[in-house]
Amino acid sequence: MIRQLLSLPLAAFLLTAPARAEPAASYAVETGTYQAHVPAGWDGAAQLPLLMFFHGYGQSGEVVMGNTGLMRLADAEGVLVIAPDGQEKRWSHQGAPLRERLRDDDAFVRAVLADAKRRWPVDSRRIWASGFSIGGSMTWHQACFQGGLFTAFLPVAGAFWRPHPESCPSGPVNLMHVHGTGDTVVPMQGRPIREVYHQGDVLTGMAFWRAQNGCPADPAQVTETGDLRCEIWRGCTSGRELQLCLHPGGHIIPMDHMARAIAWAEARAAER
Repeated sequence: MIRQLLSLPLAAFLLTAPARAEPAASYAVETGTYQAHVPAGWDGAAQLPLLMFFHGYGQSGEVVMGNTGLMRLADAEGVLVIAPDGQEKRWSHQGAPLRERLRDDDAFVRAVLADAKRRWPVDSRRIWASGFSIGGSMTWHQACFQGGLFTAFLPVAGAFWRPHPESCPSGPVNLMHVHGTGDTVVPMQGRPIREVYHQGDVLTGMAFWRAQNGCPADPAQVTETGDLRCEIWRGCTSGRELQLCLHPGGHIIPMDHMARAIAWAEARAAER
């Protein structure tokens, strides 16, 4: 049942044109494996921005690598994509189902990132975390507990689980969250899973991040692009920026969202 409820609908993740058909490579650290896609045309020396993408429930890093839209975008933007493999195809984020039997994913993420930095010249100003569904929840978890590893967070359709954290040791972060108001798999308000675990509330979570970042209650700007409406909090005392972008769809990644999100993360790097 959990597999059915939290699986990743890959069709919603595809951009329009296919990527070049070059396979990604798999790498191992002590506690697990990850997949990596080096952007086409990289000269072997220039520093690379890194996007760590956490897969959905029941999926794997290989599935992320099979997303032609994301790989095409990575090639176009010169981004190194790292897709870790969850143990039992799930993540041990805060509030996660059966977390007690899984590995320490915080340590695993640190190991993957350290290994990637040994293999490629990663630009320390441009290290980003993203993920979809339960991978989005893993992204929120990293922002809260290991925010210093990344410079921007780009979660989609997955946020904190209950009980929501009362504080985050990482402090303020740059975070852009995207969610469908018609999502029934991970609804905006969350829902119980087997009456034991409970997805969190997105708006409550964003209020938490506003407090964490020292942002006012009201956004500084609201933008509308197609059916995507984004509330933007700038001028926060922390100097970080938050965005909450909503669309009327369901449990999907809106077309072209990742290109918009990477451009936003690039802008945050320029401010450092």
